[in-house]
Amino acid sequence: LYQNFPNPFNPSTVIGYALPCNSYVSLKLYDILGKEIASLVNTLQKRGYQEIALNTDNLNLSSGIYLYSLTANDINTNKVFRETKVMNYIK
Repeated sequence: LYQNFPNPFNPSTVIGYALPCNSYVSLKLYDILGKEIASLVNTLQKRGYQEIALNTDNLNLSSGIYLYSLTANDINTNKVFRETKVMNYIK
């Protein structure tokens, strides 16, 4: 899971990540209190580099710190990878 770019951002940013194998991927956006704001990815994806463009126009976010969390479950071994990073939204 890579750091979003740009960071801080307004109103859009890109989140990139690399998968070493085909995996079921979940990428979610949370506020600083841990409340889920949006599910950005929730699907099976092929190995390799992936990225998602996040546009906050419809999310009605306040300026502040947000978390994005990736969970990738290897479909062959059921090994699970989880990582969370921080992003700053400036209105």
